Amino acid sequence: MTFSKIVDDVNSRGPFQILIVVLLGLPVLGLSNHNLLQVFTASTPAHHCRPPPNASAGLWVLPMGLNGKPESCLRFVHPPNASLPNATRGATEPCQDGWVYDISARNSIVTEWDLVCDSNKLKEMAQSVFMAGMVIGGILLGSLSDRFGRKPILSCSYLLLAASGSGAAFSPAFPMYMALRFLCGFSVAGVTLSSVILSVEWVSTRMRAIVSVGIGYFYTVGQFVLPGLAYAIPQWRWLQLTVSAPFFAFFLLSWWIPESIRWMVLSGKSVKALKILQWVAAFNGKKEEAEKISLEELKHSLHKEASLAKAKYSIADLFRTPILRRVTLCLALAWFATGFAYYNLAMAVEEFGVNLYILQLIFGGVDIPAKFLAILSMSYLGRHNTLVAVLLLAGVTILALIFVSSDLQTLRTVLAVFGKGCLSSSFSCLFLYTSELYPTVIRQRGMGISNLLTRIGSMMAPLVRITAEWHPFIPNVIFGTIALLGGSASLFLPETLNQPLPETLEDMEKWSPRAKAPKREPEAEKDSQRTPLQPCRPGLGPS
Repeated sequence: MTFSKIVDDVNSRGPFQILIVVLLGLPVLGLSNHNLLQVFTASTPAHHCRPPPNASAGLWVLPMGLNGKPESCLRFVHPPNASLPNATRGATEPCQDGWVYDISARNSIVTEWDLVCDSNKLKEMAQSVFMAGMVIGGILLGSLSDRFGRKPILSCSYLLLAASGSGAAFSPAFPMYMALRFLCGFSVAGVTLSSVILSVEWVSTRMRAIVSVGIGYFYTVGQFVLPGLAYAIPQWRWLQLTVSAPFFAFFLLSWWIPESIRWMVLSGKSVKALKILQWVAAFNGKKEEAEKISLEELKHSLHKEASLAKAKYSIADLFRTPILRRVTLCLALAWFATGFAYYNLAMAVEEFGVNLYILQLIFGGVDIPAKFLAILSMSYLGRHNTLVAVLLLAGVTILALIFVSSDLQTLRTVLAVFGKGCLSSSFSCLFLYTSELYPTVIRQRGMGISNLLTRIGSMMAPLVRITAEWHPFIPNVIFGTIALLGGSASLFLPETLNQPLPETLEDMEKWSPRAKAPKREPEAEKDSQRTPLQPCRPGLGPS
C-alpha cells in the first residue's frame, strides 16, 4: 500500500485537511502584508526645503524645476525678494535645515528619518535588506527543517516574525529598523517553506494542486487586506505593529498543526507517526480504518522515499548531464527574471500617480484572473508555451513604459497592471513546471535553487531602481531586458504536459534530442562496419 493510499484511507479530504489549510493559510494571508508593507510605510509625500530660521515667511520662495513645480531638494543660497519678477532665479544649494512634508494623508519612515533627496536610496535599501533576510532564511531554514522537522521551524518562524515585526514598530533609529526588517524577511522564508511542505504532505496526490492553489489565494487575498489596513491606520508604526502582532496568535495556534508523517517516518519516528495518523483518522471519523494500519505497513509505504533520501545528491548533480545543465540554467534565468521584474512593479505603486490605496487593490486583484488564466493555459497550451508567452509579454510591457509620457498616467497604470499579471502567471507556471522538470532524486534541490534565485532577483530589484537618479528610463530598460531574456531562455525547455514525472537522472535523458533519435541507428552503423556479403561459392557459405 502506498503512502497516498494510506492518507486516502483516513480521508484526505476530511475536516482535518480543511483545518490544516485554514491554520496554514491565515498566516500566509499576513505574509503579503509584510512583503508589500513598505509600499505604505515608506511612501514619499510631497516635500520641500525647510526655510532657514532667520527667513521671513512672507518673502521665502522656492526655486522652480523644469516641470514648473517647486524643487524638492534645492533652495536659494540667498533667498530673493518674492515681490521681484526674477524671484525664481539665482544660485541654489541642497536643503540645509531639513524638509517640510505634506503628512495630511499619512506619515512614514521617509518623513521620520528624512529618506529623501540624497538619502532616498536608503528607502530602497531597506526593502533589499528585507529580501536579503528571505534569501538567508531560505538557505538556512530549509536544511534545519529537514533536520529538526517542519513544525518546530514553522512555530519558531511565527514567533520570530511577531517579535521582530513588532520590534520594528518601536525602532528609535533607521539602522535598527533595517536590522529588524532583516529578521522579518528571515522568518517569512521559514513560514513560506514550512507552510508549503506541510500543506501538501498532509493531503493525497490528487489534492496537492488544489491545496497549493488554495494556499496561494490566501496570499492574494492578503493584498486586498493591506490597503484597507493602511487607509485605516495612517501612522506607519501602528501599521507595522498591526500586521505583526497577529503572528503571536499564529504561534500559539501552530501547536494544533501536527508534524509531517513523511518526515517522522523517514527520521525514524514511526511509532509517533502512527499515533498521529490514528488521531487524524479519529478526527476525520475514520478511526476503524486507521486501526488496520500496522507499523510495518507504514514503513513499507515510504520505503522507496527512504532509499532515495539515503542517496547522496548535491547541487553539482543539477549540472551532471547536458539536458540537466540546460534545464537548470534556463530555469535559473526564468526564476530570476520573474522575481526581479515582479517586485519592481509591485513596489512601484506610488510612481503611477493614482490613489495609492485603490492602485494597490488593483495590483493585488489582477493576480486572481492571472492565476486562473495561467492554469487554463498550462492545461491546454502547455507549460512551455505559457511560460515563454507571459515572460515575453511582461518584458515588452515594461519596455513600453519608457515610451509613455508621465502625463498619461492611466495608460502607464494599465501597462503596469498587465505586466504584473503576466509575472504573477509566470510564478504560477514556474512552481508547477520546475517540479515536473526535475527528477525526484534532486527535485528538492532544484526547487531550492530556483527559489533562491527568485529571492536574489527580488532583493536586487530595489537596488536597480536607484539607477533612476541617473536617468528615469534606465530601470525599465534593465527590468524589461531581463524579462525578455528569461522568456527567451524558456524557449529551450522541454514540454512536460501529459508527461510522466522523471524519477531518476537517467529518466531526464529521454528528453534529450539524442534519445529521440531512431533507436535502429546504432544497429545500422554496426551493420555498415561488417564485411560485405560475397557471392556464394559452391560448397561454401558466405565468406
